[in-house]
Amino acid sequence: MPQLPPPPYYAVIFSSKRNTVDDGYYALNTHLMGVANDHPGYLGIESYREADGRGISIVYFDSLESIQAWRSNPQHTAAKAQHEKWYDSHRVQISRVERAYGWERTE
Repeated sequence: MPQLPPPPYYAVIFSSKRNTVDDGYYALNTHLMGVANDHPGYLGIESYREADGRGISIVYFDSLESIQAWRSNPQHTAAKAQHEKWYDSHRVQISRVERAYGWERTE
């Protein structure tokens, strides 16, 4: 899990159902994660995918402006234009995190 600052911050929740087409998907995804790491306001990501293709990625940003700038990033925009090739469905939700808590085992 990424180390996040105290709230408030924002979560972009991308839930999807992948198909079996690769055609550069994994390489582009790896590249975009590197680009996102250098994006102002990017705080981290959690991402999970089931064997049947269902998955969820939660990308954290410090502001709505940072999210908008990422949405407009030319490399991200080019990747989004290929969604129909790689996904059977997807949904994006943007949420403001007001409170966060938890613990981690430290053995």
